[in-house]
Amino acid sequence: MSTPVTGTDAGLTDVDDAPDAASAHRALRDAFGRFPSGVVSACARIGGTPIGMAMSSFTSVSLDPPLVLVCVDRASSTWPKLREAGAGGRLGISVLGEAHDTTARQLASRTADRFAGLSLVDGDGGAVFVDGAAAWLECSVEEELPGGDHVVVLLRVHAHRVLEPGPLVFHASGFTTLPARSR
Repeated sequence: MSTPVTGTDAGLTDVDDAPDAASAHRALRDAFGRFPSGVVSACARIGGTPIGMAMSSFTSVSLDPPLVLVCVDRASSTWPKLREAGAGGRLGISVLGEAHDTTARQLASRTADRFAGLSLVDGDGGAVFVDGAAAWLECSVEEELPGGDHVVVLLRVHAHRVLEPGPLVFHASGFTTLPARSR
């Protein structure tokens, strides 16, 4: 028979008891990082110029209607531009593949040309996809919800394509890959 443990008896770190906010955020980020997540890009062509970003908070939500979810930092200067593109047109969500670890870092950069040297594929309504991705989803913004320091964004999927490589995975602050699996 096991003995129930709770709170600090279980060795849990209370998020409110950290000596400072920076160490509390680092410790919580480390805990969140124990769960591997896929890496996607969200891209659109606005006025002829590609705009995009990398995201590791992505999940499927619903088949009927077809919805996926991404979470975006409220401080992002890129998301407001993409929001506008996805409200009147389409966003290209690329599930980044096994060869895209450098691409993910480049698309997450705040200073470099995010699209330098990348091979892109244009979709309908302004959507832009990263060539060589594991999957493409052509989406529009369905709804935004507050989520603390992030915005939770529901995207409606209008079209999709499954491609060959295995997905890129973000885990413990680093990238790894999973092999492609056939059905």
